[in-house]
Amino acid sequence: MKMLRSMLFSALLITLTISCSSPENTNNNPILPAVTQKQFGYEKGQQVPQDMVCMVNDEFMGKKQLAVPLDGKIYYGCCENCKERIPKDENVRYAIDPHTGSKVDKAKAYIVLIGNEGQVAYFEHQDNYKLFLKQNKVL
Repeated sequence: MKMLRSMLFSALLITLTISCSSPENTNNNPILPAVTQKQFGYEKGQQVPQDMVCMVNDEFMGKKQLAVPLDGKIYYGCCENCKERIPKDENVRYAIDPHTGSKVDKAKAYIVLIGNEGQVAYFEHQDNYKLFLKQNKVL
């Protein structure tokens, strides 16, 4: 079970490195790196607002993102490419809860800042996050 959790957490970290590319991004509109969380009052291990997370890149962006309403829920993306991708690609709307290994809808998830570069993880609820911390001591 511990190995499965470790593998799931590793897979989560790998997927966090994937970024979107947008045709709108040119030299006149450069992609900025994910913000450092201390600038916006959030530290690693804290819950962050859903509307400040790009749910395609799985990164805390430090400002409100583009809302994408879908099936009575709201997802968020950082650019037009992400905004278009959310309704078309179910994989970007779901994540794996690192504690349980269950599929989690990002629009309903408890989102936690896990990396120094803005990476986030999605949990089904706060209790799963607390149990994950107790068992893994990773943050």
